[in-house]
Amino acid sequence: MSITLEHVGKSFGDKTVLSDISLTLPDGGSVCFFGPSGCGKTTLLRLICGLEKADGGTIAVPKGTRFSVHFQEDRLLPWHTVAENLALTMPAGEVGGWLRAIGLPDIGNQYPDELSGGMRRRVSLARALGHDSDVLVLDEPLRELDAAMAETMLELIRARKGNRLLLLVTHDRLQAEALGCEIVDMQMEA
Repeated sequence: MSITLEHVGKSFGDKTVLSDISLTLPDGGSVCFFGPSGCGKTTLLRLICGLEKADGGTIAVPKGTRFSVHFQEDRLLPWHTVAENLALTMPAGEVGGWLRAIGLPDIGNQYPDELSGGMRRRVSLARALGHDSDVLVLDEPLRELDAAMAETMLELIRARKGNRLLLLVTHDRLQAEALGCEIVDMQMEA
């Protein structure tokens, strides 16, 4: 059963962010919401995940759907080490393998504030990819990474996506194409 949105709208105060959005997402595969900053891409992801409530319309998500989300901010818990942060979403025995996969095998005992922004981003991405879920939501997952590391992380996403539905937000159409995404172009409200 697919996730469906019918005539969904969302405003923040006087600003309409989404208006009359209707679409059906596939059970698997990859979809990228693409468009300029401020057009509602992140808001749409938050609505689909149930983190925001639509002002109008309906969003039907099959009961029991499990989401794994990588936000624009890393959202690592500062009072936990890197290994403890990862163990929140995966078996502790898998943490070392994930740290090796993101090229940071020796940082498990460090705290998030001891890492660079790009390192925190990679840990956050590993945490999302390592979570057993039905839908993988990645909001600007490669921001703050240099081109070589972004390519390495793209390959990791491809390798670890599995049969999950991938919902991606990026400003880089080449990244979306590299992940085989169906592009949903979003425009700014007038």
